[in-house]
Amino acid sequence: MQDSVDRIARPWGGRTPYDRHRPWPARVDTYLADGIAPEAVDRWVQAASILHSDGDAMDIAVKGGRIVGVRGRAVDRVNHGRLGPKDLFGWQANAAKDRLTRPLVREDGRLVETDWGTAMDRIVSRSRQLLEERGPGSIGFYTSGQLFLEEYYTLAVLARAGIGTPHLDGNTRLCTSTAAEALKESFGCDGQPGSYDDIDHADVIALFGHNLAETQPVQWMRILDRLEGADPPRLVCVDPRPTPVARRASVHLAPRAGTNVALLNALLHEIVRTGRTDTAYIEARTVGFDELKARLASCTPRWAADICDVPAARIEEAAEVLGTADRLLSTVLQGVYQSHQATAAAVQVNNLHLIRGMLGRPGAGVLQMNGQPTAQNTRECGADGDLPGFRNWQNDEHVADLARVWNVDPGTIPHYGPPTHAMQMFRYAEQGSLRMLWISGTNPAVSLPELSRIRSILARDRLFVVAQDLFPTETAQLADVVLPAATWGEKTGTFTNADRTVHLSDKAVEPPGEARPDLDIFLDYARRMDFRDKDGAPLVTWHDPESAFEAWKRCSAGRPCDYTGLSHARLRGGSGVQWPCHDRAPEGTPRLYGAGITWAHPDACESYGKDLVTGASVEAVEYRSLNPDGKAVLKAAEYLPPHEEPGDAYPFQLTTGRTLYHFHTRTKTGRAPQLNAAAPDVWVEASAGDARSLDAHEGDLMEVATPRGLLHARLRITDIRPGLLFVPFHYGYWDTPAGHAPDATTPGRAANETTVTDWDPVSKQPLFKTAAAALRLLERADGETSAAPTTTASAPHRPEDAPATEGGPAARVTETAGPDRSDGEGSDG
Repeated sequence: MQDSVDRIARPWGGRTPYDRHRPWPARVDTYLADGIAPEAVDRWVQAASILHSDGDAMDIAVKGGRIVGVRGRAVDRVNHGRLGPKDLFGWQANAAKDRLTRPLVREDGRLVETDWGTAMDRIVSRSRQLLEERGPGSIGFYTSGQLFLEEYYTLAVLARAGIGTPHLDGNTRLCTSTAAEALKESFGCDGQPGSYDDIDHADVIALFGHNLAETQPVQWMRILDRLEGADPPRLVCVDPRPTPVARRASVHLAPRAGTNVALLNALLHEIVRTGRTDTAYIEARTVGFDELKARLASCTPRWAADICDVPAARIEEAAEVLGTADRLLSTVLQGVYQSHQATAAAVQVNNLHLIRGMLGRPGAGVLQMNGQPTAQNTRECGADGDLPGFRNWQNDEHVADLARVWNVDPGTIPHYGPPTHAMQMFRYAEQGSLRMLWISGTNPAVSLPELSRIRSILARDRLFVVAQDLFPTETAQLADVVLPAATWGEKTGTFTNADRTVHLSDKAVEPPGEARPDLDIFLDYARRMDFRDKDGAPLVTWHDPESAFEAWKRCSAGRPCDYTGLSHARLRGGSGVQWPCHDRAPEGTPRLYGAGITWAHPDACESYGKDLVTGASVEAVEYRSLNPDGKAVLKAAEYLPPHEEPGDAYPFQLTTGRTLYHFHTRTKTGRAPQLNAAAPDVWVEASAGDARSLDAHEGDLMEVATPRGLLHARLRITDIRPGLLFVPFHYGYWDTPAGHAPDATTPGRAANETTVTDWDPVSKQPLFKTAAAALRLLERADGETSAAPTTTASAPHRPEDAPATEGGPAARVTETAGPDRSDGEGSDG
């Protein structure tokens, strides 16, 4: 379907300006396959986006039993009908020709098709053998940020109480574990204090390491509409790259990678020095201010300027904006989370809001954002290493309470030490103590650091790998059993976005071939393993998404993420609802902590906290002494330099990140024609001065190398800070001519060939932002060889440039809006 708005060239669409305190005007974005008119659609089925953490609500168009398009849901609180490029075009991947449709098992080194019974028998047989010979610690589960709540909860029950393993984590470890830890450090519990609606009320919006325009494009549309209104907010952007957010910021700080704690300490120093703190709020609702103030005493802007390579005057300017805001909204994402002091830095953003009393009212909130669409559910359901319902593994009463819900002995639930994080699980597999790894809905052979190491682990004969996915990913190619999974639009379930909004996604079409919903696969495994509770009854008593949701409600009852006021029926037909939702808040809860810090009391908190330098868990007695009344904790942090610094051999810093048109390892977006054409291959960004020093030009083929590995990529010259390189992490090998990971004759393409096996001590989130790297010219854009054999690569599309042609007519989208619509290009064209 064609219209005047090309959503590849203009990814944020037209403007609908509005002012502070007014509702965001609705605009319904629609994209239908060529030849399909809206009136020809057989039915529209409710869903929400599964390609980012925004939770954009949409309806799926179905005709003749197949998906033919999508439209935004105007009634929904999250997006008011708008959709981003991934929302509009990503659904086409469901019908890709290389979908997995039958189970595969490895025979004589090759994967061959088989039936479900044979595939599940192999998994069950190996599970039982390992439990008998080596115990539950020999089995691990590594899951996704893209499954549904009902699936995560079922996985948590069968892993924790069925198998009894501590080894359960998600790829959300790579994107959202710091968000959870930072919230627990400050507020005693996970859960976003703020709401997307705060954008409508804030007079200052600060974005710390968060390229909102490309990671949550619909909320960037919301900010753009505020900027075009009569009462625009001021933006503060902390990002070393010249992102769309940076270009619209009132103050843009571009610090040296790995120096966030120094910068944030200097900002806090200025706010304290100038007396722009809420003394009454600090005294009533926090502990630790004296320690924080003492830590900040020497952290002047001049001190931070030398560390961060940012002018002291610019730091003072940013502090002035933050300190004088009437309603401050802050968002935080990977630029903070994927560094060596990730949690320490994120906690300082919480401190900013606590010392200014900027919580719990419209426009005053913090969003420790998620990267993946259902990352919040992994944390709530206990599929990311924590216990379900935000229970504290160190609190015996919490463990006993969970055991009562599951009707098992408390000793069945592993809680004798911290839950195993993903990077440690792969280390155990490397060492040989973990012998079976079930990977569901994720692709660690592209997404984890130091890929040559990860591939060698997954390929080991002694490790039995199960891959449950939609496509023959790089990970699936290394598996012993491959299970074909159904996906969004082919199954029913709920999921929760980054501001706690719960959406229902209904089944629209049948999955291809013999593919099954992830819930059905987990339920089948539980039945075959015959997991039982302490009375001999089946441990897993539910049988479909709705009954699984009801089981989860019983687990969440009385906990911070209380879902008891929700149901599939309640969520069908209208808007998503923010948890907690229960009899005292039947319409949901827009913001947390308006009436006080609810879940930080020693008896209730999800965590007693950790040492921000070592990551060691704080003991209950220490936390009780610090915070007997359950207030928010102001936790100070000392700046520490990055673990790996540039030197003579590797003179650059390398940071990795995301692009607007792709999600994770491109298993879906790379199969959507418009999205793939917009960004078909990897690139490397460098500053103009750094390019000149190498006699390199736009489009030249470059080699990026670190002590771990190398990749080849075309050069993009930008205003990125000098000395820093940027490479998007999405690109793997399934769509290359070789079709597999690099060998001696095939150069790397994945950014994670180069990244380091290291992690933040608190959240255990890997470091993707601070590797030392070298850059070398290989071939001119015109084909002149400089140094080495090359591969062909294409230049990616830049949304801020003149309208592009890559998307063609198929990238054009209908936008329907009310009288407030602006037909001009606006600032985002």
